[in-house]
Amino acid sequence: MISMAGIVLSLVLLMALAYRGVSVLILAPAMALLAALFSPDAPLLASYTQVFMKALAGFVAAFFPLFLLGAVFGKLMEASGAARTIAHAIVHALGTRHAIPAIVLACAVLTYGGVSLFVVAFAVFPIAAALFREADVPKRLIPATIALGAFTFTMTALPGTPAIQNAIPMPYFGTTPFAAPGLGLIGGTVMALLGGWWLQRRAASARAAREGYGGDGPDEEPPRADPAPDGPAAAGHAALARALAPVVLVILLNYVLSSWLWPALNTAYLAEPRFGATTITALRGVWAVIGALAGAIALLVLLHRRELPQLRATLDEGAASSVLPLLNTASQVGYGAVIASLAGFALVRDAVLDLAPGNPLVSISVAVNLLAGITGSASGGMSIALQALGNTWLEMGRAAGIGPDLLHRVTAIATGGLDALPHNGAVITLLGICKLTHRQSYGDIAVVAVVIPVAALAVVVVLGSLFGSF
Repeated sequence: MISMAGIVLSLVLLMALAYRGVSVLILAPAMALLAALFSPDAPLLASYTQVFMKALAGFVAAFFPLFLLGAVFGKLMEASGAARTIAHAIVHALGTRHAIPAIVLACAVLTYGGVSLFVVAFAVFPIAAALFREADVPKRLIPATIALGAFTFTMTALPGTPAIQNAIPMPYFGTTPFAAPGLGLIGGTVMALLGGWWLQRRAASARAAREGYGGDGPDEEPPRADPAPDGPAAAGHAALARALAPVVLVILLNYVLSSWLWPALNTAYLAEPRFGATTITALRGVWAVIGALAGAIALLVLLHRRELPQLRATLDEGAASSVLPLLNTASQVGYGAVIASLAGFALVRDAVLDLAPGNPLVSISVAVNLLAGITGSASGGMSIALQALGNTWLEMGRAAGIGPDLLHRVTAIATGGLDALPHNGAVITLLGICKLTHRQSYGDIAVVAVVIPVAALAVVVVLGSLFGSF
């Protein structure tokens, strides 16, 4: 019981201090060691160097290329102007009458094509501000609109998304980015349609109350008055095609590599100890994302060389920006490894697994959502859960006839619910970009990025339990 008390105390402090802005690099090891203090069989230094750091290093070794290439690709899309070109084109095509769907679609295309959600938020906000002002839609709805397109269905549900939330389950379950595509499409459709309906309803209510765009703060830069001049009419169809080509290549290469090329190659050498005594089944998903992003980066540089006069500096900046998110997530993995090693964790594990004996989908949904909420991080909460219970869920799935693809998709979708609580870093950053407060805009973010994704998860769990993976 003392060990259990230490685990609960560390989790509560982790959430409270993360909300107050304490760095996870400091917080995760400190809270792990605090929990270990309450467990007599967990020496502090051994827990830190042999458990925490070993798990952290393992995560970095497995996922560093994905964080690095993803950050570089996003930076190049931003610096070349390709991200803005795509967003402008979609807004121009749909027009002012469809301001909310236009911004959601622009964010969705960019994030599904591998662009970081932070890059998307910075690139799309000025366009959204101009469009919402012209349509007289309240500015306070912009954060929720961007969140719906960037933080929800393209991050967790749509098959093939190169988001890290879709990549982390692959080594645990031996799956690809296209795991359970039918269920992923259903879950993504529920999020997109219900989220769009909610935002349109909120805009209609504001219109009925004669609430317009709203005043700008004194420190806000005025948005561009017309999003059209930078769109296809000015840049031309060729510019749009050049901007879209790397995004399309990410999706196509991801599918071809994971489903066709890597499985067709002779990779028997992977069974050798020097290569980790593994198989292509365990690696093809990660390899596919690496290959897809690397190919897209090469094509982007080739097509946009003129727009990238400071190419080396841009590459350096993109690479540097990958380090902190990687180490933050890896530190949370280390925290989870320490917690899983403590005697009191058996009570937590049994409580989670007993939620629905024989059906790991329910325990995955609850555990991943709760941990994502506590840590304020989708990837961090998922990593802690998989580090502690991934193998257990896989064995439970085999015993219950539930395939790894279904486990993967439920795990990924489960990250996109409680992760968007008010202390989430992406939420705080998005509100900062939009120069709005939690009081002004968080209510709508909570509906489209917390409530509706949890409902979509429930739909996927029910359908998966009834019909299996498809």
